[in-house]
Amino acid sequence: MTEPSTPARAPGALASQGGAPVRATYLPVALPWIGEREKQLVLETLDSGWITTGPRAQELGRRVAELAGARHGLAVSSCTAAIHLGLLGLGLGPGDEVITSDYTFASTVNVITHTGARPVLADIEPETLCIDPKAIERALTPRTRAILTVDYGGQPCDYDAILALARARGIPVLADSAHALGGRWRGQPIGSLATVTAFSFYAIKNLTTGEGGAVVTDDEALMERMAMLSLHGMDRNAWKRYTSTGSWYYEVAAAGYKYNLSDILAAVGVGQLERFAGFQRRRAELADGYAARLAAVREVRLPRARAGAVHAWHLYPIALELERLTCDRARFIEELRAENIGTTVNFIPIHLHPYYRDTLGYAAGSFPAAEDAYPRAVTLPLYPRMSDRDLDDVCAAVRKVVTHFRR
Repeated sequence: MTEPSTPARAPGALASQGGAPVRATYLPVALPWIGEREKQLVLETLDSGWITTGPRAQELGRRVAELAGARHGLAVSSCTAAIHLGLLGLGLGPGDEVITSDYTFASTVNVITHTGARPVLADIEPETLCIDPKAIERALTPRTRAILTVDYGGQPCDYDAILALARARGIPVLADSAHALGGRWRGQPIGSLATVTAFSFYAIKNLTTGEGGAVVTDDEALMERMAMLSLHGMDRNAWKRYTSTGSWYYEVAAAGYKYNLSDILAAVGVGQLERFAGFQRRRAELADGYAARLAAVREVRLPRARAGAVHAWHLYPIALELERLTCDRARFIEELRAENIGTTVNFIPIHLHPYYRDTLGYAAGSFPAAEDAYPRAVTLPLYPRMSDRDLDDVCAAVRKVVTHFRR
């Protein structure tokens, strides 16, 4: 008895319809890159006995501050923790309003809520997907106590306009720069512009510790308060109490949090910092490669760095010109998955989530730019481990799907 033959696949046909997929194996939308140096530093940390917050965490905070052009830095358990500490350090609380982007991950807005302050959402610039300074100005009220920017995908916000608005009213700017370590605005590093800047070291960020983040500032007193709040409200040097120069005695000055980062994870971050410049060069090369390979595809709008900015290229978010296609975004993503290309969507606008829709009371149509961007948004793979062949495969798959669904 002979085995049944495999049906012939039509050349150029979509994989979902029996065609050969562009790739034989699945390409994830993001992957971390942990090298031998990171492993060596983790083993050294394990052997040292410092497996919770200790000298490696201190080193990581200091070195991230140097990279970001800030005087002071603190490694913490997440970017969410970093933003929360910034808000608390600045004294935000009930009765206050904080303006932030509608087009961000929920953590940006959750931490405002945790302080007791009210999030006030603002629309985005259609081209960059960063918070629109004009929308910030419209959202200002006598209760506005801070502006929380979001450097979307690694794209710096228009800090000239935003800082001018803030300074004229004497209010601080906090930057959710989870995506933007390594970015620059008019020659200045992201981290040197806002009063407080928060970075993410989550698994797929430009620099990773698995879970983690950092907060940086030029304000020494503010850093002292954030450091104290990050470890149960104890003095920022409380971690030294187990060293030969430390003391068992401690005092709790505020009802703090457990936001410290372990030395094990910090060791990964220190190793990543040693390779960070190379990571960023590769991200920029891949972004340039996408731009060259997809420039002629009119059905796809490509991201571009704004004038005066160095983009950190954490994400490569395209926008589908749905008016030129016969499929929606969901079908487009399904077809790319069938071609073995991973994608995701960054982000669902905050006012569309049930909790914030109900508590903040924003109606559909309140943020037209965000609402237009969301159904078009597809994030393509971009990370230093990608090869040129991987890049070719993604672009081939995009062209293949677009060709099939072109009007």
